[in-house]
Amino acid sequence: MLQTRLVLERLRADLPGVDFETIEIETPGDADLRSDLRDTPPDFFTRTLDEALLEGRIDLAIHSAKDMPDPVPDGIDWFWMPDAGDRRDVLVGSLEPQVIGVSSDRRTEYARKRFPHAVRKPVRGHIEERLRQIDEGTFDTVIMAGVALQRLGLEERIAEWIPLEKLDSPEAQGVLGVAFRRDDSRIAALRGLYVKTAAFVGAGVCAGHLTVDGVQALQAADVCLYDALMDDDVLEYLPESARRIYVGKRRGAHSRKQEDINRLLCDCVRKGLRTVRLKGGDPGIFGRLAEEIEALQERGLASRVIPGISAMQTAAADTGILLTRRGTACGFTVMTPRMKGGGLAPVGKAARAALPVVFYMSVTVSKQVADELIAEGAGGETPCALLFAAGTDRETTLRTSLENLASAFDELDEEVRALPGLFIVGELARYAFDKPGPLAGKHVLLTCSEALQPRAAQAVCDFGGRPVSRPLIRLTPLPEAAETVRRMADYDWIALTSPSAVRCLQQTVLDGGMDLRHIPKIMATGPGTARALARIGIGCDLLPERDFSGRGLLKAIGARLEGQKVLRLRSAKAGPDLAEELRKRGATVQDCVLYENHPIAYEQQARCDAVFFASASAVESFIASWGEDALAGKTILVMGRPTERELERRGLSADVVARQSTVEGAIRSLAAFQITHDRMQTDMFNTTAATR
Repeated sequence: MLQTRLVLERLRADLPGVDFETIEIETPGDADLRSDLRDTPPDFFTRTLDEALLEGRIDLAIHSAKDMPDPVPDGIDWFWMPDAGDRRDVLVGSLEPQVIGVSSDRRTEYARKRFPHAVRKPVRGHIEERLRQIDEGTFDTVIMAGVALQRLGLEERIAEWIPLEKLDSPEAQGVLGVAFRRDDSRIAALRGLYVKTAAFVGAGVCAGHLTVDGVQALQAADVCLYDALMDDDVLEYLPESARRIYVGKRRGAHSRKQEDINRLLCDCVRKGLRTVRLKGGDPGIFGRLAEEIEALQERGLASRVIPGISAMQTAAADTGILLTRRGTACGFTVMTPRMKGGGLAPVGKAARAALPVVFYMSVTVSKQVADELIAEGAGGETPCALLFAAGTDRETTLRTSLENLASAFDELDEEVRALPGLFIVGELARYAFDKPGPLAGKHVLLTCSEALQPRAAQAVCDFGGRPVSRPLIRLTPLPEAAETVRRMADYDWIALTSPSAVRCLQQTVLDGGMDLRHIPKIMATGPGTARALARIGIGCDLLPERDFSGRGLLKAIGARLEGQKVLRLRSAKAGPDLAEELRKRGATVQDCVLYENHPIAYEQQARCDAVFFASASAVESFIASWGEDALAGKTILVMGRPTERELERRGLSADVVARQSTVEGAIRSLAAFQITHDRMQTDMFNTTAATR
């Protein structure tokens, strides 16, 4: 019941206005307290809840993830909630036991080695019941999951935490899992807040051919499923903590079946892991990309594709056998003689003629090309597509048929028709990938500073959106602030309220050759600022627990500043309010403007569905560049009350106000908004959650 309450509190916080009714259901594992858990069926703790789901009596079930069977029954889907607890086991009771309670083979083996003279007996019952058995003398010691005791406020009963290298635990220990009907689009959409978009990355044929976007995806990965036929040096971009899983296939030597790869890929995403599927060359060329993306889409899980440099392109460059050469070859055919299942496919004239055709530099003459193809025997109903500005924020796709191309082309905006594009003819033009995920492929314009762009872009990608990077402000440290910073050792505290302030402080210190050994204690408003400090080797001494704002910082400070000296470092736009409040708490405050915000101008307005403003300066710069009308029809996301006030001053209002003053928190708020407002009606979200 406690775990259910924890999950529902998180759901209610992320989806204001959506409520849940809790139903308590007894499972076989609750009713049968005699059977040894090592001899019970996989669905011992889930069977009755699964039945209630499939019968429609409940909408979601909340479990300890380690109790969920693998695979789950047909018709049921699942995901893991983030922020799992400590997965270590603990000893409760005596450290010199005569009788020890165990509930799994791994715990039994640990007890045998650690306490060879103790009697090992199976233990059953919920946590309180197991503690009672210790208190009554049935057992001297019981091995339990430490997180369970922590969540129940019983941590004082722990005699010893067992290191994972001594007793490893299941990956799912400490994790809370949610099961739901596979056809329930409401919960599938909700799941998008807690899982991340999978990235398909083209590895090229050598590490040097990996794109910058591919490198960034690998550097952020929790798990990487990688293929054969690729340079293993590419894996060096992965964090040390990332799990590497080989899923390569060579003729006659498949490490896994394709359906197993599909399932593993989906499982990694459902566990909330930032998943990279790394494919040699380019994933779109004979890489079974469609099968794997469609496996994700069948479960409502989002993905994005980062192209790579294919062997075809590399070979042309290295050998001089260019696939196109003016006056010699105006195109080429790419095909494989391999069929599904390993047989040989025909490669004759008829087979080649049936292949899709991609025409470069053809948009303005596409109508004439279509007429010629029809004249030569292609059916007028043959599918075709015009793809404009592929891979950019202005990407536009027109799908039609050869006979309808002329009229469809004329209906396009003149601005779109002027973009560079490809003309694609063939059955493949019918296909399109859906856009799962809370942001559902929406373009999100990121106006924050250049330093914040990578984190903001990653958050947008995680929720299934497409980031459009347009930093609208540049931060410039003020030379006149350097002398004040040089005397920082004279102060007891430095007050910083943004990662930007940290970076400008670092630049000022480096430029001035200052000694960081004399830096005073640091107070900051949020984890983003704390992370920026950690990256330059500085700790944070005071941080709010929840409200990551100036108000939250003041609450965390309380009345502890009487007689202390504080150096407040801020931007010219931030204002003196925080300094004044610190003075009211008895501090002597030097309010120093450390840096200025300068607007960045762009010739062309970015195309987007939503706009993220992290500062009032970004609002000013946006409107100065493109005017207030450019925000019409856009979802406006703001971070911080000053940013919201700047919009209000101009007669505008934000659609979404970040509930946390961090980049990641802001994008999460946008994702939750899209779920409840764009994807479905709130009154459709009447749900029933069940627990055991």
